[in-house]
Order: sequence, then C-alpha cells, then structure tokens
Amino acid sequence: MNTTDTTGATAASPGAPLRSGAAALLRRTLRGHASGVTVITVPGPAGFTASSFTSVSLEPALVSFCLDAEISAAPAVLRAEHFAVHLLGARHTGLARTFARWSPDRFAAPGWTDHRLGPPLFPSAAGWLVAGVTLRQRIGDHWLIVGELADAAPPAASSPDHHDASAAGPLIHHNGSFASAAPLPPG
Repeated sequence: MNTTDTTGATAASPGAPLRSGAAALLRRTLRGHASGVTVITVPGPAGFTASSFTSVSLEPALVSFCLDAEISAAPAVLRAEHFAVHLLGARHTGLARTFARWSPDRFAAPGWTDHRLGPPLFPSAAGWLVAGVTLRQRIGDHWLIVGELADAAPPAASSPDHHDASAAGPLIHHNGSFASAAPLPPG
C-alpha cells in the first residue's frame, strides 16, 4: 500500500514498488545520511565536489564515485584515464563550495599542481589519492566510476598542518549543508 505525505510524495510500504515521487522521496530520505565530502579532479583540468566516494576492494585496491551525467565536468571525467580524490577537512569548506557550484574556472585560485599521472592535485587537502580508471558504467542518471589506486598521501602525511588534523575534523555533508564531524568520547 502506498501512502502520500504532506509534500505529495508517495511513500511505499515495505516491499511495494515505488511509483511517482521516488526521486523526491529518495532525496528527502538521504538528507539524513551524513557523507564525507571530497573533490574529484581529472586532467583538463576539470573537477567537482562529491559525497559518493567510497572504497570498493583492498585486493586489488579499488575506489569508486558516482558522477551526475549532466554536470559540466562529466565529459572530461568520462575521457580521463586517471582521477584524483581529495579528502577534505572542515577547513576546506571553501574548496568544496567552489567545486560544488557552476564556475567558469574552478581552478583560478592558486594552490594546485598537476600529478605526474595528469589529474590536478590540491596538496593542502587533508589527504588525497590518484587512481587509474578500471570501470565506467552508466547507472540511471549517473555514471559509476571505479579506479585502482596508483598513488596516495594519507591525511597525516599530506596535510601541511597535520598536527592539527584531528582538531578540525573531516568535512561532511548532512541535511543539505556542509558540517564537521567531531569524535565522540569513548564509551
């Protein structure tokens, strides 16, 4: 049995197929899920802010992200043989915002360099990795991109002020806004 909430979206009972309003329902539901924020870059240069980055496998070392097929960076990402993923801390909110909105030149600001495999790198990120593309798969209105690790700088090694890395906390996206995660007391 489907029910309609006050916004007009249809919510399905467990096991029933979603019909109209599924995208709105999914968006509203996932707003409550906190996700780490990254900036993904490819040669061009091109890039975008993503909260869909995740590890896939340790052997081989694979990572993935999802790419909206309609964003301006999509053609460059789909052509790229390598990509860089920048793990962001709370102090990188400006970088996340720059790459989250349309901008004629997201790379106008100083602070980036080209990695030897091609993608632009922001060495001041809390951590970064570069991967070679192993899979591009269209899924709905997005592309799933999988890559095998080629190089990385973990957070403590890559941050110029790594002695402060835990004080700022990682940048997350939750309820439509950027936020910072803080450790909870042991317990």
